Amino acid sequence: MNKPELLLVYDKKCPACNTYCKNIRIRETIGSLKIIDARKNSRVMDKITKSGLDIDQGMVLIIGEKLYYGSDAMHALALISSRSGIFNRINYWIFKSKSVSSLLYPVLRIFRNLLLKILRKTKINNLSKNKNKKF
Repeated sequence: MNKPELLLVYDKKCPACNTYCKNIRIRETIGSLKIIDARKNSRVMDKITKSGLDIDQGMVLIIGEKLYYGSDAMHALALISSRSGIFNRINYWIFKSKSVSSLLYPVLRIFRNLLLKILRKTKINNLSKNKNKKF
């Protein structure tokens, strides 16, 4: 049986996102996870933009043709993650609940945006919104 393609698209210039994405491990039975930098032009980013998803407000997990955004991506990653290592165990226990993921993700996003503002990073602005360059 063919395993679906798993893509995780995120802002590589965000230290918190980068650490998370480099440490998340999915179960081998699920497949392998390919990490994609949202700041680089790609067909995947075109698909995300056409779907109307603001990459500055949430990472995207793509499994086959299905897109999971923000808290749904974190929740899905928790469910398919390996339980090896402390990071993956903690991630699973926190984000295995869809309701907890939905409550916690916006709080994490606020801290992420604050961090990127302090670091003077610009937004990706994949939806080309006016006056939407800075955090």
